[in-house]
Amino acid sequence: MPSAAPAPTQKPIVEREITLVRVFNAPRELVFSMWTDAKHLAQWWGPHHFDNPVCEADARPGGAILIHMRGPDGNTHVMGGAYQEITPPSRIVFTTTVDDNGVRILEGHNVVIFEAVGGKTKLTLQAKVSGFTEITRMMVGGFEAGWTQSLEKFEALVGKLAVGQ
Repeated sequence: MPSAAPAPTQKPIVEREITLVRVFNAPRELVFSMWTDAKHLAQWWGPHHFDNPVCEADARPGGAILIHMRGPDGNTHVMGGAYQEITPPSRIVFTTTVDDNGVRILEGHNVVIFEAVGGKTKLTLQAKVSGFTEITRMMVGGFEAGWTQSLEKFEALVGKLAVGQ
C-alpha cells in the first residue's frame, strides 16, 4: 500500500470538527472489527450511493488505509491515510487524506471510541477535516453529511452481521 504523503506546509483555508455518537445493537468486538477489516470497510464507507472498488486497510500503528470511493456519476475519489493507534476493541485513531497530482488538498484526523453498553456498542467519532484549496470548501461543507451517511450504511450492515452471530 502507498505510504501517506507528507503533511502540507500551507495553512488550511477551511476546517471543520464534528463529534457523532451512535449506539449499535451489536457487540463491541464486531463493531470494532468493521472499522479495521477492509472487507467490511468496503461495504459501508462513504456516502449513500457510493461504492468502494478498492479498499485496503493495514490496521496497525503506521499502517496505511486506501479507499477508492466511486460516486453514482462513475467518478472515483481516492482517499488515503494512516493508522496512528489501534487499541482493540476500544479505540482507533487514523488520518484520512486526499491528494491531487501529488498536492495535499484535504486532510482529516479521526478518533473512534468503542464502549460496551449492555450488549450494545456506543461509538463516538471525533473527526476534524482541513481543506487546503478552494475546491475543498465544498468537500468540507459536506463532511458531516458524509460521515452521517457512512454511519447509516454501517448501522444497516452491522445489524445484519449481529443477527448472524
